[in-house]
Amino acid sequence: MRVLALDIGGTKIAAALVTGNQLTQRTQLATPKHDVASAMEQTLAQLLSDYAGSFDCIAVASTGIINQGILTALNPKNLGGLAAFPLANTFAKYSDKPCFLLNDAQAATFAEYQLQPAEQCQNFAFITVSTGVGGGLILDHQLLTEPHGIAGHIGHTLADPQGPVCGCGRVGCVEAIASGRAIEAIASTWTPPCTPKEVFALFHQGNIAAQELISRSAKAIANLAADLVIGMDIQKIVIGGSVGLAEGYLPLVRRFLQQLPTIYQCPLENARLGQDAGLIGAAAWAESRLN
Repeated sequence: MRVLALDIGGTKIAAALVTGNQLTQRTQLATPKHDVASAMEQTLAQLLSDYAGSFDCIAVASTGIINQGILTALNPKNLGGLAAFPLANTFAKYSDKPCFLLNDAQAATFAEYQLQPAEQCQNFAFITVSTGVGGGLILDHQLLTEPHGIAGHIGHTLADPQGPVCGCGRVGCVEAIASGRAIEAIASTWTPPCTPKEVFALFHQGNIAAQELISRSAKAIANLAADLVIGMDIQKIVIGGSVGLAEGYLPLVRRFLQQLPTIYQCPLENARLGQDAGLIGAAAWAESRLN
């Protein structure tokens, strides 16, 4: 099975041919920023043309929520002009090959799950801590995607009812406490202002304010992990994303989780597939749907 996999993100679109989890002819370009809907359609049409004749189906991992073939988001501002983009119809317009659409975190979840021993991991979760906080859920070996595409948006569970307003409109979401954007919101008020990367540098230097800020994030993720364990009997959680994979972050999450009663705990590991997890996961999921 030759799968044309695409990973549509807020800043870049990656594409590759995937066969047996192996990527070839990988390309990457910037996500359109102007006249976004029209430019996105043109970009996707061009990619399909570039790879014409070399694939049997299309697998797409995209930021946002894929609901009935339409791209949307809990916070539509994150998508700019793509707030209600007809993703499925766009691909159907330019290709007659089967097309499978998936949220990018769900795709990464499916990719990372392929690395787990299935007999030991019936229920599994992936958490990405990056600009935002997202994830995906595997229950009884099945990736949750239906009926509305929102399964796995665990960054929008409650962390602090007295916390800041999240971009989705709710008060105190995990994303509003733990994400790179949340870290930057506080660190940008410091003197001098700091980026999340600079906050982590200060964290490793023993800066108290930086340690408190990173600990605030890690504690929210530890409590999110505990909620997943107690709510869905999750057996293992993999953590990825630019914040989640930052040096020293996972040990901090583990420490906070280990302070909770044993029944709330499960093994935590770093994600292993990096920037290609979306491509690999979308392709693997498409193949599983065709088999």
